[in-house]
Amino acid sequence: MRGEHGNNMQQSVDTSAAPILIAEDDRNTSSLLAAYLNNEGFQTVAAYDGRQALDKARQCKPMLIVLDLMLPLVDGWEICRAVRQHSDVPILILSARQEEMDRVLGLSLGADDYLVKPFSPRELVARVKAILRRARPQTTNKQSIYSHLDLTVDTDKHSVALMGRPVSLTPSEFTLLRALITAPGRVLSRQELLDHLYPGRDAVIDRVVDVHIGKLRQKIEKDIAQPRYILTVRGVGYRFADSGD
Repeated sequence: MRGEHGNNMQQSVDTSAAPILIAEDDRNTSSLLAAYLNNEGFQTVAAYDGRQALDKARQCKPMLIVLDLMLPLVDGWEICRAVRQHSDVPILILSARQEEMDRVLGLSLGADDYLVKPFSPRELVARVKAILRRARPQTTNKQSIYSHLDLTVDTDKHSVALMGRPVSLTPSEFTLLRALITAPGRVLSRQELLDHLYPGRDAVIDRVVDVHIGKLRQKIEKDIAQPRYILTVRGVGYRFADSGD
């Protein structure tokens, strides 16, 4: 990791909130990340192997997990799978592997972002804040409740219901659904959807969108082979169904 000295930025984070879990076996890296996040007002808790990470994820109920893939005892892949069985807590994966398939696999397991080592601690803090903004969008005075067939989305309350039953989405899944349902019938390209997920980021593979859309469809579509809500426009991107469909 590239070392940097943090600056004293104004803290705007509720320090009474749940902590960020840093699951990283390198104690120097863990301490450095904790220092940067603490400087921004976040509380942190550390885990140095996979078993500790799973235990602390259950005990602390963190607001976000920073997860190194190469943890001892239980690796990050298994942790991601296990956490997603009972929680939609945002997950930011750390890895020294740059292969595209590793990124796609991490996102397909339910991670919200993937950061390749070496990286700047400031970049990690920025990614953490971006993920949390997606998880808790700002309330506006515009229309906030959107419905189509059996699906209802409240963008202010960050809630989704299918046939009256709540649906739990990751921040990335909710961001995509919000972008689509607020523009019914309009085709959004993969690049436009990437801009919603990762504003200001370059070199993000567009397959990331397909992975998240696939996970989203599994949660809201009765038959993913014949979707009623999120429709594919081949060679372009996706659109949300409108009254004409």
